[in-house]
Amino acid sequence: MTNPSDVEARLAALESRMEEVAADAAAARHLTAARDRDLADLSIKVDANRQAINALGVQTAGRFDRVEHRLDGIDERMTSLETKVDNGFAEMRGKLDQTGAGMQQIVDLLTRRHDQ
Repeated sequence: MTNPSDVEARLAALESRMEEVAADAAAARHLTAARDRDLADLSIKVDANRQAINALGVQTAGRFDRVEHRLDGIDERMTSLETKVDNGFAEMRGKLDQTGAGMQQIVDLLTRRHDQ
């Protein structure tokens, strides 16, 4: 049979160890609760950021649509301007050709007059 003082010592050690385990369990519960609060806060922040990003996406898509519409308008205006410039150059080339032909007639007349 074991010595009663041995049993008491073992019981005291066991009680001491149980107090340590209980303290560790309380600390673990405290850390778990803090982690749960942090996760809840993080979830709220993630949801808020997701909503903000989605809102920016909608706004950005709208801006891109408006910019694309403006660019289409600018492209149409540039095409129209190019056509007008090309037509203007063709008209000026025709007038310059006519002027050159008229000047050549004058030169021919003056040369013929001079020869006579």
